[in-house]
Amino acid sequence: MKMHARKTLYLIERISTLIRSEERKQFAVYGLQPVHGQILEYLAQCNKFSDTPAAITEYLGLTKGTVSQSIQILVRKGYIEKRTDSDDLRVVHLSLTEAGQQLVANFSSIELFDRIDKKIAAEKFTTIEDALVKTLTALQQANQSKSFGLCKTCQYFAEIDSHYHCKLTELPLTPAETEKICREHLPPTT
Repeated sequence: MKMHARKTLYLIERISTLIRSEERKQFAVYGLQPVHGQILEYLAQCNKFSDTPAAITEYLGLTKGTVSQSIQILVRKGYIEKRTDSDDLRVVHLSLTEAGQQLVANFSSIELFDRIDKKIAAEKFTTIEDALVKTLTALQQANQSKSFGLCKTCQYFAEIDSHYHCKLTELPLTPAETEKICREHLPPTT
């Protein structure tokens, strides 16, 4: 059971890594870090009771300092504005400016997920792992990134005369090597 849970965790981490990589590329265009985009996206979705620095800190699981510095940057760049609560002067509310709303609208991660969602919507999944593997594969293809999959799941993997073999390198593989990730991995064609 531990191995199954570990593989599921690996798949979730790999999907997250690809998402963060895509976000870094998008946000860099605007001189922002992914945390800035996460704050903007949160503010675009939250209600009037949850638009405070404390709520952002709690939601994103970040430190107060990181959130505070990020908010300062976003205010300076004109993407968010602060306003003091009319009933409690100690509370600060945050909202997206028009420029901030436009920036959130320009983020294309959602478009990327729309494309992969359509690709995997018709699939039938038997396990969470199966769903995550197909989601990861679709995300990697949409993102045009290498799969870094397990050797034994690669289209170059072969079993010849009861021995494992890599058809790309034309080298034999040990059973342990087939359980390792490879940068030359290509998902099997279906």
